[in-house]
Amino acid sequence: MDRNWRVIGVFAIAGMIAACAPKKEETTANIDAANEIEKPAPLIDRELLFGNPTRWQGRLSPDGKMMSFLAPLDGVMNIWVAPAGDFSSAKAVTADKGRGIRRHFWALDSKHLLFIRDNHGDENWHLFSIDLSTDAVTDLTPYNEISATMLAQSQDHPGQIVAGINDRDSRWHDPYLIDLQTAERTLLVENTGFAEFIVDHNLQVRLGLKPTTAGGYNVSQRVENEWIDLFEIPREDALTTQILGFDKDNRGIYLQDSRGRDKAALAHMELESGKLTVLAESDKADISNVVMNPVNHAPMAYSVNYHKHEWMGLTEDIKQEVAALEMQADGDLTILDTTLDGMHWLINASRDTASDAYQVYDRSTQKLNTLFEGKPELNDFELPRIYPQTIASRDGLDLVSYLTLPVEADLGGKVKSPVPLVLVVHGGPWSRDNFADDSATRWLANRGYAVLQVNYRSSTGFGKAFVNAGNGEWAGAMHNDLLDAVQWAIDNKITTKDKVAIMGGSYGGYATLVGMTFTPETFACGVDIVGPSNLQTLLDSVPPYWEGFKKVLHTALGDPATESGKKLLADRSPLNFADRITKPLLIGQGANDPRVKQAESDQIVAAMQTNNLPVTYILYPDEGHGFQKPENRLSFFAASESFLADCLGGRYQPIGDDLSNSSIQVVEGAEFVPGLDEALKRIALLATNTLEED
Repeated sequence: MDRNWRVIGVFAIAGMIAACAPKKEETTANIDAANEIEKPAPLIDRELLFGNPTRWQGRLSPDGKMMSFLAPLDGVMNIWVAPAGDFSSAKAVTADKGRGIRRHFWALDSKHLLFIRDNHGDENWHLFSIDLSTDAVTDLTPYNEISATMLAQSQDHPGQIVAGINDRDSRWHDPYLIDLQTAERTLLVENTGFAEFIVDHNLQVRLGLKPTTAGGYNVSQRVENEWIDLFEIPREDALTTQILGFDKDNRGIYLQDSRGRDKAALAHMELESGKLTVLAESDKADISNVVMNPVNHAPMAYSVNYHKHEWMGLTEDIKQEVAALEMQADGDLTILDTTLDGMHWLINASRDTASDAYQVYDRSTQKLNTLFEGKPELNDFELPRIYPQTIASRDGLDLVSYLTLPVEADLGGKVKSPVPLVLVVHGGPWSRDNFADDSATRWLANRGYAVLQVNYRSSTGFGKAFVNAGNGEWAGAMHNDLLDAVQWAIDNKITTKDKVAIMGGSYGGYATLVGMTFTPETFACGVDIVGPSNLQTLLDSVPPYWEGFKKVLHTALGDPATESGKKLLADRSPLNFADRITKPLLIGQGANDPRVKQAESDQIVAAMQTNNLPVTYILYPDEGHGFQKPENRLSFFAASESFLADCLGGRYQPIGDDLSNSSIQVVEGAEFVPGLDEALKRIALLATNTLEED
């Protein structure tokens, strides 16, 4: 739903978040004698790792008087509101009973909250408002088969927003002005093929980005109802250049701009003259996470995120504030937002050895105060450390990576003797791994595995040459980057070549299937979550509202309109090489996934059955692109934990009752995961007894 959707991983799934308290009995299994540790760290209960957090996604109202956050209501994540810092007065203002609320934010009038919700993961997003004076919840986009987007709001026009709605033509979002009090919408302009609109502070549509046949974008300005070409974003800059918004006078724009350079700079462009002024640049990584001053609408701070976020101020006073903030900080900081007076900054701190925290920096006192921690129960455990690494690819690229080690094996970033390793591949591919941003790494390290995360070519944030180096290289050089990282781990005696598994979601699921088919001897086993198996059918089935992004997809994967493109798609599709699979494979899929449809998993499972190859296939009928319900997450990672322990010999917590209340359907191969068959039979028996009692 972000306006900068063009640079967000298209085949990405959200981080595997969690919560609750440890309460199940610890168990160990099949640890190689050479790797046994006398006092392994206590197992952290799966429910704490993959259940709901205590609180999450903290937000401050624009006037700074109220706060909101996500927290469980009857086990489902809902929105809660309270005076800022007063948790004793918090009340739930939504009552979702399905997959929970995933994203919420404040309207600039501080009187309404906004949130988005789909139906069982189908990504037909609707935009809702909550009137905090009455707690009334209104669907602002009550139309069938649409996927709404939030485009803009302005403090000069409180109580109004601009949203994109594709009910007229499913391929294109028309921008509408919506009144939050009445929910009435007014069409601002009919979309004639624009992938994105930029709205000024008067909530007028001023700029539009239209896809070019070459795979870039033409940026046009709307003047007296006519579109006039302004400048072009070439194909090579399509994923690394974006417009951030208008300046205070609506006469110029701020943008992250990679045109004419490799790393995206922060720049200002005067629309009338075309004059471009570079405000900040780095030769290390792209300028990212730009924080705008809400008073004068100018950038005031930004980060350069290589291994971690490095924050810089753009004025002397903000430089002092950033220095004071970082003196008190613990972890990798992201500045999420500011109040309208700019005096309070909302911070998220990602930490490896403690729970993530939401914090507020008060400029008047220069103090950083914790609002809440997501999972404070984690602080009772000794948590694994994460060690940033830069690994060289075989052709000379720097791969920013993260190594997480089991507490009991960690000797300051090295291990006493090699341990099993899980290569966790991020989705996208146009996204990136960040420091301490995935609880799956914490889970795996606690079970005795080293975990390696690699920002392979095509990952964002490291310049356009790095992103574009992945074009045409799915299952090619992108996969070689993963192999080079695994070899680095073997060479550094972190693991051995026979004790490496691969795991990932979305593009990471595809990478898992590539690993199992293209290099079947490299990995001992694989866990594929919503990964595409056939690139041709993947492109054939993308949602209609991705029309403006298709050229970028074709550049990266292969153009199905050309013979060479068709061949590339076929040559890089794991489905066509399913007979090469020789190692255990676990597949997880959401039945409602609109990005990577169920057929992607169905067809590779069918191919493996044709070749009499064992596979375990888990399906969730109420999930989409990733598993949102905590009961479903818990059940899938319970099965995954047993699967990996059987494959690599790590510790595990028995499946127990972790399938309860989930919608899990084991379509194939329950017998290949120790304990899964028995757990399914217990669930069936309980269901039968319940029916008999009723």
